[in-house]
Amino acid sequence: MTEPTRSAGPVAPTARAVAALHPLPADAVQLSPTGLLGGWQARNAAATLPHCVDNLDTAGNLANLRRVVGDGPTAFAGMWFADTDVYKTLEAAAWELGRTGTLSPRLSGFLADTASLLEKAQDPDGYLDSYYQSDHRDRQWTELHFSHEMYCAGHLIQAAVAAARAPGTDAAAVQQLVGVARRFADLLVRRYGPDGTAAICGHPEIETALVELYRLTGHEPYLDLAARFVDRRGHGLIEPDKLGPRYYQDHQPVRTADEVTGHVVRQLYLLAGAVDVAVETHDSELLTAAERLWDSALGSKTYLTGGQGSRHRDESFGDPYELPPDRAYAETCAAIGSFQWAWRLLLATGRARYADEMERLLHNGIAGSTGVDGTSFFYSNPLQLRTGHDGSHEDAPSQRLGWYSCACCPPNLARLMASLHAYLATGDQSGLQLHLYATGTFGPVEVSTRYPWDEQITISLTEDAATPWTLALRVPSWCADARLTVNGEPDATAAEDGYLRLTRAWRTGDQVVLTLAMPPRLVRPHPRIDAVRGTAALTRGPLVYCLEHADVSLPGVVLEDLALDPGRPIEVVHREDALAPVTLLAPVVARPAEAAPLYRTGPRDEPPATTAGTVTAIPYFLWANRAPGPMRVWIPTAAPEA
Repeated sequence: MTEPTRSAGPVAPTARAVAALHPLPADAVQLSPTGLLGGWQARNAAATLPHCVDNLDTAGNLANLRRVVGDGPTAFAGMWFADTDVYKTLEAAAWELGRTGTLSPRLSGFLADTASLLEKAQDPDGYLDSYYQSDHRDRQWTELHFSHEMYCAGHLIQAAVAAARAPGTDAAAVQQLVGVARRFADLLVRRYGPDGTAAICGHPEIETALVELYRLTGHEPYLDLAARFVDRRGHGLIEPDKLGPRYYQDHQPVRTADEVTGHVVRQLYLLAGAVDVAVETHDSELLTAAERLWDSALGSKTYLTGGQGSRHRDESFGDPYELPPDRAYAETCAAIGSFQWAWRLLLATGRARYADEMERLLHNGIAGSTGVDGTSFFYSNPLQLRTGHDGSHEDAPSQRLGWYSCACCPPNLARLMASLHAYLATGDQSGLQLHLYATGTFGPVEVSTRYPWDEQITISLTEDAATPWTLALRVPSWCADARLTVNGEPDATAAEDGYLRLTRAWRTGDQVVLTLAMPPRLVRPHPRIDAVRGTAALTRGPLVYCLEHADVSLPGVVLEDLALDPGRPIEVVHREDALAPVTLLAPVVARPAEAAPLYRTGPRDEPPATTAGTVTAIPYFLWANRAPGPMRVWIPTAAPEA
């Protein structure tokens, strides 16, 4: 392990990697809690992360590991892969300690105590999985299609990498945790490397973890094994079962696949690992395959919020254009996986479209999963909740829940938010690239903005430069009017490949102001998305808006009775004291339909429209923070029926 990696983020390509961009050192970025993203980080530190630590005790995850060393309950608790919730929370704690640069007694104690527990629970050969160590030793490595053994190992490795890279972590605990992770990784190399068994895990995750462990240690066998796991996909190594090979990502080799399919999180984690392998091994064919599959996902299988996965039954991608809003699965972990994949593609290629998707995911599909309290979460993220919805079961609740029987999402959110600052900017010999906008410090610049509520982003230089360098600012694809001033003077620089690039010998006090015009917009769906044909959605800037029951006050009208009037303007309302700083006033007409027949044969049976009015639309990510009730993103448009 080399010292320069001590302040790296979750993804740290080596110097030999073929990557267009490299992340800034994690300690070169500090987000301000006064901004939206920095506020989310602060909420994560104050509420979400402690909540996760508490639930590891109450749900039995830590007790499962104590049970292995003879100091736990008599029965295993939770899902058979419950260890991963411990590892993701460990990773979040490490990033948080590194972000603040201080030793939080609670978090540092959690990290040290858990590292010690893992070391005690680990078998002499490196094996560590409390489910299989406690009751099922005879089944170890025998049911890889569903065991999650390597999946668990992957999250353990990522926790260790985070601890090693975060400057605020205790050195002794880091050494202990990295030792545990390396022993498990070495066991995998012995079992499944060039001299071992040709096998794969039914749930990808180990691939990207092994690459990052290689990046941390320089140990080539970890990278080689990651590459083997990627290339072993699609060769029938998993025994067929009722879920089928697509579910397990064993239906077709990654290099030749042309459509994202199967279990969404498995697909996305596999492709993130494939990009990691591609850039470190200079494998252009593999990178091309990942970009081709990106086109498949974004072309016909992604919701307006960035969410992916339309089927609850097997948590999978549906067919092209199968995107029902009320049945959207759009799992939170899938949104996080897509964000991680997009970040790797951005680093590999430098293409703005990947940063565009990161922004959409972050402000909609990911942000909507967490309540304003920081301790309640959605597992799936629908784009519509009907009046009368039965939300009594955790698989489709009407509001966010504090924890789940399969609690993969809250710790995943905790680790992403704790490391969020590491995903926003990159730097290279040419200069600095700002991809996502937030108030804070990014290397030699300070950014001040109320984005995405406000159009203006102010970048102030804090260092003198002896030689010219380039400041690159992304212009989002949704923005048709981007304007620049430099030191108060208009600048006519045109965007190229999604970025405005300003090159000069910068001086302390220089100031760049970027204005991204964000008028409200009506977005209409592709005509093949049958489920939302004849509707429109409201957006402003990167935010998707929705109508929620709490804002419907028309007598005798429920949410489903409303239709947008596209002939009237949408108004922007700034409300500093409200749930959302910026709301939209949506022009609507209402047709109370309670007494209408279930089916009708002609226009005369159509309920009459009431007087036109307006309804407040709030950002999608803020829905379900008031009383439970219906919501919708896609709203019917008030057009005469043929």
